[in-house]
Amino acid sequence: MKEKKTPLVRLAKRDGMEAWKVWCIRACSVVLALLLGALLIAVTGSNPLTAYGTILSGALGKKTAIRQTVKIAVPLLGCALAIAPCFKMRFWNIGAEGQITAGAIAASYFALFWAGRLPGPVLLPVMGLAGAIAGGIWALIPAFFKAKWNTNETLFTLMMNYIVIGLVRWLQGGPWEGRPGSQIIPQFDPSACLPRVLGVHCGWIIVLVLVVFMHVYMRYTKHGYEIAVIGDSVNTARYAGMNVGHIMMRTLFLSGAISGLVGYIIASGANNTLYDGVAGGVGFTSITVAWLSQLNAFAMVGISLLLAVLSKGAETLQTRMSIPASLSDIITGILLFCMLGCEFFINYRLIFRGKSHKEGVRS
Repeated sequence: MKEKKTPLVRLAKRDGMEAWKVWCIRACSVVLALLLGALLIAVTGSNPLTAYGTILSGALGKKTAIRQTVKIAVPLLGCALAIAPCFKMRFWNIGAEGQITAGAIAASYFALFWAGRLPGPVLLPVMGLAGAIAGGIWALIPAFFKAKWNTNETLFTLMMNYIVIGLVRWLQGGPWEGRPGSQIIPQFDPSACLPRVLGVHCGWIIVLVLVVFMHVYMRYTKHGYEIAVIGDSVNTARYAGMNVGHIMMRTLFLSGAISGLVGYIIASGANNTLYDGVAGGVGFTSITVAWLSQLNAFAMVGISLLLAVLSKGAETLQTRMSIPASLSDIITGILLFCMLGCEFFINYRLIFRGKSHKEGVRS
């Protein structure tokens, strides 16, 4: 009987890797991304060093630029915190965009129709609470169907995004329309707008508090432990006596509530009004933030700021060097691809034919 040939290259799961090697691989991935980005910039006829310097100065060079960068990072960080417990539980919540929008709608209702009835110190917390409840309920719907009938949560949460965005469009051209025919919802009363702290709306303080809360919740509470067990094995969780359906719905409500709170922050702090693009793609971009940070709440702060710097710097790149902003999006994509790709080499190693398991090439 002919002996089966060993494959030229095999993959083997790593048992573990020293922390310094892990960070070396990650640093190398960032350097590789910058080199590839520099090559791309050079092809356009621009100086890569000047372009990178322009991105940094455009995002961090002035106080106004720093404030704008922080304003971009706040919803990214908040939404990444929201979806982290879902992903830890292996519930693929792709509906954060809709949950943000649902929270913004609920907060906007009180901003538009209760601004004259409630004083600002009462109105703002009511708006935040309404946004959190609305976002939580919107996330609870797919969680209930998943727990009851094991529906596909990815498609369910994704489709619900379009429903709530359609609802905003109806409000814009209908009950909440300002000037007839404008299809624009009026600006909020000043009492319904988040106050500024250090030049930026105080949403950044709320989100930083959430960072600490989620870190403690995920690592040191019974609920966090249950989420981790379900993520490892649903059958093990059931064998241990856990009510998987209840935990799933509770976790999704929390996730949606935080997303709804982010919607409140965006509507009341950044935009001071409501429109159909209020989420601005944050719900999808935050998925990348969550994965790059390995669902670590504190690591999300750095990743969110990095993406915010690239986003804000892209505007300056376009105005100062006449380089299309889309090029910065490509550079961002290369950076994210390299950073995500490096995790493969952290978790796996390549073993070439003729090499023993111990002699496998570590990449």
